[in-house]
Amino acid sequence: MSDAAQGEPSQHEVFRTPFKVQPKLEKWPTPDQQREYPGGKDLPDQLTVWRVQNSGKDYGSVVSMGYGFGDSPDAEILTVGYAPGKPPGSAGVSRHGNFLQWGFSSPPAQMTDAGKAFFLNCIVYVHKFDGKRPLIHVQSSDRTYAVYLIGIMDRFNDPQFGARIVGSDLAKQYADKAKDLAALYLQQIELVYCDGQGQFIIDKQLQDLGITSNRKVEMLDKLVNLLGQPPYADAAQQALQRYTGLSLNTPQRWQQWLTANRPRLFFSDVGGYKFFVIPEGYLVAPSFR
Repeated sequence: MSDAAQGEPSQHEVFRTPFKVQPKLEKWPTPDQQREYPGGKDLPDQLTVWRVQNSGKDYGSVVSMGYGFGDSPDAEILTVGYAPGKPPGSAGVSRHGNFLQWGFSSPPAQMTDAGKAFFLNCIVYVHKFDGKRPLIHVQSSDRTYAVYLIGIMDRFNDPQFGARIVGSDLAKQYADKAKDLAALYLQQIELVYCDGQGQFIIDKQLQDLGITSNRKVEMLDKLVNLLGQPPYADAAQQALQRYTGLSLNTPQRWQQWLTANRPRLFFSDVGGYKFFVIPEGYLVAPSFR
C-alpha cells in the first residue's frame, strides 16, 4: 500500500466531524494487478486518490481484503486503500466492532493535514462503539474471492490446490480450464457456499427447490413453507440447518424463529455462510443494508 487512500471523501461522518477533511485529489494509474480480480476489467485507466501521509515510501502499510468485509453490521470500510497487489475496494481504514484498523504506518508528523483530520475523526467515531465487540469472526472467504481463486487454480504447480477449494472431481475436470469453471461459479454466485471442509460449492439442492439465492431472507420463507410439503420437506430442513446452524424440529418452531428475528437477520459469507441475528440495541454500520 502507498501513502494514498483511493476515492473521493464520502458522506460518512468521519469526513465531516469533528473536523472537515479536505484532501487534495490526484489521479494515479490503475494498477494492472487489480484488473485480474472480479470487476477489475471495468476499472478506469486512472483512479482518484488522496494523500494521507508523506512517508516517501510506497510500502509499509496494511490493506485488508475488501471482499466480504462489509457483509455484516459490525464492519465497515471507512476509506479504500490504494493497493496495487490487492483487489479493488480493499480497506485502507476500516472498523470492525470496537476495533479501528488504521492502515497507514507514518506518525502524525508525516501525515498531511487531511490525514491528520481524518485520523482524529476516526478515533472520535470508533469511540461510539465502545464495548460493542465484533459479532462475526472470519470462518471463510467471501464468494467473490472464491471465484477469483478458482480462476487461477491452474497457475499453481500444486495439484491439490484446486481440490482443496472445489473438490477433486471438479479440479480434475477443469484442470486446464480454470477460467471456465470460474465463469460457471460467477454465473451461479448467489448459490455458492463454503462447506465445513473449506470447499466452495454451488448449492444444487437449493436449485432443485427453485431458490435462486442463499443469502436473502426470502429463501428462509420459502424453505419454511416447503417444510409442509412432504416431497420437499427433508431437503428444506437440511437447507435451513445448513444456513442457520439451528436444528429446530417442526415447521411451527421455524416460523416462530423467523417471525421473531426477521428485522434483525443478516447473512455473512465470511462468518460461515449463515444467517445471524443482530442483538437488540446493537449499533450497526451506517452502510449496512
